[in-house]
Amino acid sequence: MPSTSSGEFFDSFSREFDTFYDGKRNSFMRWVDRRFRSDMFGRFDKTFALLGELNGKSVIDVGCGSGPYIEEALRRGATRVTGIDAAPSMLNLARRRIADQTTTAEVTLLEGYFPTVAPIRCHDYAIVMGVMDYIENASDFVGALYRVVDVGAAISFPSMHWFRSPVRRARYKWRRCPLFLYTNAEIHAILRAAGVARHQIYKLPGAGMDFVVWIER
Repeated sequence: MPSTSSGEFFDSFSREFDTFYDGKRNSFMRWVDRRFRSDMFGRFDKTFALLGELNGKSVIDVGCGSGPYIEEALRRGATRVTGIDAAPSMLNLARRRIADQTTTAEVTLLEGYFPTVAPIRCHDYAIVMGVMDYIENASDFVGALYRVVDVGAAISFPSMHWFRSPVRRARYKWRRCPLFLYTNAEIHAILRAAGVARHQIYKLPGAGMDFVVWIER
């Protein structure tokens, strides 16, 4: 389970975070985002390349933030979507985003930390983006996720980077927010400990900060 400080951290800058996906920032900041935060866009594209069309499917988004992945899952035809996030202000933004959608899907938003937030029903697919950065017991978390997924899950893991990682560690330490980074070998070990037999690990190109891991039942 992540520290409560990670929820407080994201609650404090939810509106700024939301603008990453919606193109609301000025032209210079959009260039900075594309140049130095390309993983955020790369993992979005990779996630839905792995999930494909979702007509009639159910999706759980752990760490849903302001809801961009929920919005896309609904656009692709998902009929049951659950979003979980520890930051109330993020969930408020997600509610506004969903309210703008024309959908008959069942959408549930839960405030708290997976897997303790509530009894979770099984879903066909899971999305876990930008969460493993803050999870102390990664194998326990992945194991709990694996038990509520019927088909597969896309999970991002932040990697080591010679320049960005020390800067990021210092920034998060100053904010008193925990941060965990991973190597390919460590991810394999986590998946084995979680009982995941079938998986694929993809390293995103560009800024070099993220892996996207696909696990299957």
